[in-house]
Amino acid sequence: MKLNRITAISKKEFLHIIRDPRSLGMGIAIPMLMLFLFGYALTLDVDRVPLIAWDQSGTHAGRELTSRFAGSRYFSLYGYTDNYRAIEHAIDSREAIIALVIPADFGRSVEAGRKTSVQVILDGSDPNTATYAQGYAESVISRYSGEIVLEQTRRVSGMEPRLARLDVRPRVWFNTDMVSKNYIFPGLIAVIMMIIAALLTSLTIAREWETGTMEQLISTPLTGAELIAGKLVPYFTIGILDLILSVLVGEFIFDIPLRGSLPLLFGLSIVFLVGALSLGILISIVTKSQLVASQLALVATMLPAFLLSGFIFPIDTMPGPIRIITHIVTARYFVSILRGIYLKGVGLGVMAWEVALLAVFAAVVLGLSVMKFRKKME
Repeated sequence: MKLNRITAISKKEFLHIIRDPRSLGMGIAIPMLMLFLFGYALTLDVDRVPLIAWDQSGTHAGRELTSRFAGSRYFSLYGYTDNYRAIEHAIDSREAIIALVIPADFGRSVEAGRKTSVQVILDGSDPNTATYAQGYAESVISRYSGEIVLEQTRRVSGMEPRLARLDVRPRVWFNTDMVSKNYIFPGLIAVIMMIIAALLTSLTIAREWETGTMEQLISTPLTGAELIAGKLVPYFTIGILDLILSVLVGEFIFDIPLRGSLPLLFGLSIVFLVGALSLGILISIVTKSQLVASQLALVATMLPAFLLSGFIFPIDTMPGPIRIITHIVTARYFVSILRGIYLKGVGLGVMAWEVALLAVFAAVVLGLSVMKFRKKME
């Protein structure tokens, strides 16, 4: 391969990108839009769950229990009511997701030390939120119940009760605040790079065939490898620019901690980027149609990257056959790599298997692209 030929093709492709606002928008503006849109809108945290309360007892004990819910960071008190019809309306209109109903004899039962119960009504149309809200409610009620038992024991015995307790001292490593955006953002970088890189390069060779300029390229001394390398360079540059902007946005806008090595992050991202770009080139060579190439690139990258990479849905919870399929989704390995570098600060020793698979994928797809390209008219 001759460098001057590759440089000439790269210059030609750069000029096309600069003169085509759509290419620039697709290469830079869309990734940034996706980063901000998903970064702000997508969250797995369940807190400030809207709550409506009906205290039938009207006692201090009922008000105390309601205040425990209102004072928790996991609940936001929407309001009070005095009937089930209002509760049903609030849940139907999504003004409340959970309702607390305290029975009329709650205060008397608490004072007498009798067993009593409260009712928690949940909106099960969103099972994920309902499950979390139920767990939070049970935790608040359990803590309140435990304090009542201790207070009554002190009152009866006149001394501090000696109860065996298990002192739990949780310590969270890596994502210490357990903020979902710290988990989502690194995976989002992988998904965006996979989609944009493959989508951009999927149009390059197909565009040459559709516009008729491929005939001119065929008549030149260019080899297939030189043409592909020249086509990859501009989009590789855009991919690196997107990566730099993503890291800066994560650092200064979303305050995402980067605990690992920045050079390692860029080095492994380059390996992944080469594979993603080569996949787009291969699609473009096989289809020779921009419309078909763009649609195939979306199907081959966006759906697997979003659904099967572990970006949002944990792979361990998927059915067995689907888990097997995820092993051929390269975004799965890059998502794992980015989260390891961002959240845990791990090195190559821990991620050797994922890195090896990315390198093999890049080499195989790039090799197939060179093999499939033929400098002849059909």
